[in-house]
Amino acid sequence: MAREIGFWADKTVLVTGGGGFLGQHVVAKLRADGCERVIAPSKRDYDLREKEQIVRLFEHLQPDMVIHLAAVVGGIGANRLHPGEFFYDNAIMGIELIEHARRMKVRKFVCLGTICAYPKFAPVPFREEDLWNGYPEETNAPYGLAKKMLLVQAQAYRQEYGFNCIYLLPVNLYGPKDNFDPRTSHVIPALIKKFLEAKTRGEHTVTCWGTGSASREFLYVEDAAEAIVLAAKHYNYPEPVNLGAGHEITIRQLAELLRELTGFEGELEWDATQPDGQPRRSLDVSRAKREFGFLAKTSLSDGLRRTIEWYQTHKMPLLREN
Repeated sequence: MAREIGFWADKTVLVTGGGGFLGQHVVAKLRADGCERVIAPSKRDYDLREKEQIVRLFEHLQPDMVIHLAAVVGGIGANRLHPGEFFYDNAIMGIELIEHARRMKVRKFVCLGTICAYPKFAPVPFREEDLWNGYPEETNAPYGLAKKMLLVQAQAYRQEYGFNCIYLLPVNLYGPKDNFDPRTSHVIPALIKKFLEAKTRGEHTVTCWGTGSASREFLYVEDAAEAIVLAAKHYNYPEPVNLGAGHEITIRQLAELLRELTGFEGELEWDATQPDGQPRRSLDVSRAKREFGFLAKTSLSDGLRRTIEWYQTHKMPLLREN
């Protein structure tokens, strides 16, 4: 991505969730693109669920642009265990941030939604126009609907106040620095951890959730970060925009590919008592290409190899020590 110091020269950019998985990559992309004033405070500095702390954040930091990435997220298991927490925390953070950004006359607000906002049986590939044509998949509906309300707020604020808030819909992300905690991780880090640990212990089987028939689309996190920075610079319209790679893979195919890439030689067992989640996920990514020139560059195989290598370098030694 070519540096555009001129665009960023007069801007202080606040990245909420800047210390998280996606946030670390977005902060790095911003700096590589020439943005010298990037602020990424931690939850210890400002609890974004508390209105008073959001007011204090804007008064102290006075950003020109906000990229809102902070979220309470997790896989199917975490969504089933904490639907109330996932709904409240995600809704209240976004609603209060957008409201106080408007009051403080922030020039632009970039809001990250979620693929979970789409209807359970949306036609594939998902088109932004289909976002409201049904209820989300039940296991992650509270999270998906909380984030979806921020799109309503963004469009309403643009209509009434002229507030420049854009809304991006990333598909499932993966890559280095992902969350590998089995209690809250998504499918790719969960399977990488399972395969590598089973290989290390000499086990002969790995159990995977569901039937393996559901499909997903995955976007490498560095590609997602590039898309967000491009949109922050070039997109200024009310319509939501999908961010994805443009192709899908079944969970069974993904598990087989990860088994091969990790070198695990055992068998896969499928626990059909666990949910599959949404039957299919794949995005129409033509709007992102048309509006701000984004096309994913990283193939799934290459991205998975880099993720596995990162885990082996940064996490496996810690496991051996323990």
